[in-house]
Amino acid sequence: MAECIVWVHADNLNPNNAALRAASGSPAVFVWDDELLKAWKISLKRIVFIYECLLELPVTIRRGDVALEVAAFAQEHSARRILTMASPSPRHKLICQRIMQQMPKGSRLEVLRDPAFADTNKSIDLKRFSRYWSSVKCDVLRGKK
Repeated sequence: MAECIVWVHADNLNPNNAALRAASGSPAVFVWDDELLKAWKISLKRIVFIYECLLELPVTIRRGDVALEVAAFAQEHSARRILTMASPSPRHKLICQRIMQQMPKGSRLEVLRDPAFADTNKSIDLKRFSRYWSSVKCDVLRGKK
């Protein structure tokens, strides 16, 4: 029985993210999002990169419908609290809502935030890191000097 579980998603694979730190030692899960992989036609190169990142994290890796798999993982561990990290993806909010529809009454899903890596008011293409980096690198490097 676990007090909570951590849902790790591809938008925050940082091994020091706030959710993993706040629930240190709690079971954690990552779910390959079949629907997203199909819709976005994510390259094998990116899939391998994500998988290599996951190998450095204390997570159970699953595949399928993210909301159903996260809720099932929580229920398998008798957890009524799920911690995850914020995401800029509009899908994230929808998945969070769907997770809570699967959970017993009284359950909570807490979305935590790491400090911003870069502050930008620009529209950012999040499908490719190189485009994201091109949008923020000047601000990030200037701030680190």
